Amino acid sequence: QVHLVESGGGLVQAGGSLRLSCAASGSIFSINAMGWYRQAPGKQRELVAGITSGGHTNYADSMEGRFTISMDSAKNTVYLQMNSLKPEDTGVYYCYEDFRKMGYPYDFRSWGQGTQVTVSS
Repeated sequence: QVHLVESGGGLVQAGGSLRLSCAASGSIFSINAMGWYRQAPGKQRELVAGITSGGHTNYADSMEGRFTISMDSAKNTVYLQMNSLKPEDTGVYYCYEDFRKMGYPYDFRSWGQGTQVTVSS
């Protein structure tokens, strides 16, 4: 069982910054990727950013240049630095982890509980 704990959400004014963290613990054989999705009220969950264990990153178009994802493999933790925040960035941010279990030839995905980010105009 893998457990993800997110932190760092909150209320910020437009133009401000927040840094989200997500720490993984549990029966992890190897982490292949971690990242973030978000869900705004009344909308579907969408990818924000992801990072592989090799350091390859990908971002949603609307976040690239404003958000930076990083991972500390030794701590099994992923970070999301969010700058120049806009009201449309408001939503619940969910951390995910793609990991491999011993004896299984495919990845599993685990999700965090989510952390609220609210950007006021």
